[in-house]
Amino acid sequence: MYGGDIYAGHARKQKLKAPEIPADKDLVVEDAATGFCGAVVGFEKTYDGLFVRLEDGRGNRRIFAMREAAFLIDGKPVTLVRPKVEGPKKPTQSASGSVRVENLKAKVARGSRIWVEGIHDAALVERVWGHDLRVEGVVVEQLEGLDNLADRLAVFGPSRQQRVGVLADHLVEGSKETRMVQGLGPHVLVTGHPYIDIWQAVRPAAVKIKEWPTVPRGEDWKTGVCKRLGWGTPQDGWRRVYSAVTSFRDLEAPLIGAVERLVDFVTEPE
Repeated sequence: MYGGDIYAGHARKQKLKAPEIPADKDLVVEDAATGFCGAVVGFEKTYDGLFVRLEDGRGNRRIFAMREAAFLIDGKPVTLVRPKVEGPKKPTQSASGSVRVENLKAKVARGSRIWVEGIHDAALVERVWGHDLRVEGVVVEQLEGLDNLADRLAVFGPSRQQRVGVLADHLVEGSKETRMVQGLGPHVLVTGHPYIDIWQAVRPAAVKIKEWPTVPRGEDWKTGVCKRLGWGTPQDGWRRVYSAVTSFRDLEAPLIGAVERLVDFVTEPE
C-alpha cells in the first residue's frame, strides 16, 4: 500500500542556513518574531550585542537584535549583518554638538574627574559627551551615591590640576542632597538635575511616549515606569532609553546645562 520499506525511515532534510543580507539603509525587512515591518534607519550597540533600528510607515521606531534568521524579506528568513562602508562621511559634530576632532589621540588623563551618581547616569554622559571628554583626557566615574562623596574627595585630594565635577540626581533647593554638597572647596563643582531618576532627563518624545508616568512614593521608580508603559523589566526599559539617546537633542535642558558646566570646569586651562 505504501510502497518500499516502511521501516527504512525518511531521509532527513538538511537545514538550510538563512542567507546573510547587508542591512543597508532603507532596506525593508520584517521582524520574524513580532511581525513589525520597517526600513533600516540605523544600528545600536548595547550590552546585549548589535541591534538594528527599523522605522515603519507611521514613523514608529523599534530596535531588534541582529540574530540569525531573525528577519524576513519577501517571507523568507534572512540574517541581517552590518554593511561594510568604504570611506564613510564622518560627522562634523560630536553628540554633544561640539566640533568633532578626528585623527587626534586622547590626551593622557589630566587627573580631573567627573563623578556621577549611578551607572545609567555615567552611561548617558559617556554617550553624549564621551568624545569631548576623551579628547581632553577627563575620566567619567560612577560615584554610587552622594553619601560616598566626602570619603572619595578625602582620598582623591582635589587641586587646581585635578578638579572634580559631580553630577547629582534630584538636586533641588532645600533637599538633603543640596546640604551634602556645600562647602567642598574651590576645586570641586557640583551640579545636578531636578529629576527623580536620570531616565526622566531623556525627552519623552525620544522614547516615543507622551510623558513620563507618575509613580507613587514607596514604589521603585524604574519598575513602576516599566509596568505602566508595558516595557517589561527595568533592564528592558533601560535598553529602550539608552538606545533612544543619540545626541544632546534627546535630553532635557537641565541635564544638558548641568553637564556642560562640569565639562567647562574640569577642562579649564590650568
